[in-house]
Amino acid sequence: MLEKVQKRATKLIPAINTMPYTERLKACKLPTLHYRHTRGDMIEMHKILSGKYDTAVTPLVNREYISITRGNDLRLQKTRVTYDLHKYYFTNRTLNNWNSLPNHVVLSDTVNMFKSRLDKFWQHRDLIYDFKAEISGTGSRSCY
Repeated sequence: MLEKVQKRATKLIPAINTMPYTERLKACKLPTLHYRHTRGDMIEMHKILSGKYDTAVTPLVNREYISITRGNDLRLQKTRVTYDLHKYYFTNRTLNNWNSLPNHVVLSDTVNMFKSRLDKFWQHRDLIYDFKAEISGTGSRSCY
């Protein structure tokens, strides 16, 4: 629903109203709703894992303590789900994206530092302006 509103809103600008939707978003520097939702999930997961919330009310996330060379130091364990409803829970929805982040992003000291490092890490992703895209792969894992 909000994507449709955003599509209509960008068409109101006369200079860009004939461009395709993704090009209009790039011209206005507006990220898609899907990107904002995914980014918000990552910020909330960082707050949960860094202890910003009371542990009595946060969802239970299981850390994965294995020594592998890929991923970050705060990797989360995947749990098997039997119902489709459980696939879309917050913890299951954010798990793959969280585990694909590098250490310099997840081990940020503050929330604002995490936001800026996450934006820098995701700055060249198609997800920002293409509402059909998914975050795929881990990209460049080097520090910026």
